[in-house]
Amino acid sequence: MAVEKKLDGLRSLSVGEVARRSGVAVSTLHFYESKGLIASTRSAGNQRRYPALVLRSIAIIKVAQRTGIPLEEIKSALGRYPPNSKLSAAQWREMSSAWRDSLNARIRTLEALRDSLDDCIGCGCLSLEDCPLRNPGDALGKEGSGPRILEGPGIN
Repeated sequence: MAVEKKLDGLRSLSVGEVARRSGVAVSTLHFYESKGLIASTRSAGNQRRYPALVLRSIAIIKVAQRTGIPLEEIKSALGRYPPNSKLSAAQWREMSSAWRDSLNARIRTLEALRDSLDDCIGCGCLSLEDCPLRNPGDALGKEGSGPRILEGPGIN
C-alpha cells in the first residue's frame, strides 16, 4: 500500500488511497486541489501525497456541496484554518453557523418556489398573464403579446 511515514509521524496517503477512502474520484481530488480546497505535497518520486487529515476536509466539502453551498464559500470557510488541519468542535460550529443563514435563505426560496408550482402549468408563460415564477405582475406583457420568454433575443 502506498502509505509513507513522515518525519513528524503523520501518515501520508497516495492520491489513489485518498480517492478510495473518501469515495471521490482521483479527478475530483485534483479538481479540489486546483481550487485550493485541499493541498498535497510531492514525494521524492514526484507523486502526490496527502496527510490523512485531508479525509476530514473532503468529508466537509462533500457535506457542504450536498447542501448546495458553492465551492467558493466552502473554500472561504476552510481558508480560515491551516490546510488539512483537524478542526475542533468549536471551529466546526463556527463554520457551520456561518453557513446557516445562507442555507436558511435557500430553504425559504425553495419553499416559496415549491408553493408557487401549484399555479404553474408548465407552459413557459404562454397562457398565464401573471406567472409567479417567470412573469410576476405580468411584466413581460408590457413588451408585447405572445410568448415573450421564448421569443427573446437570439431565439428562433
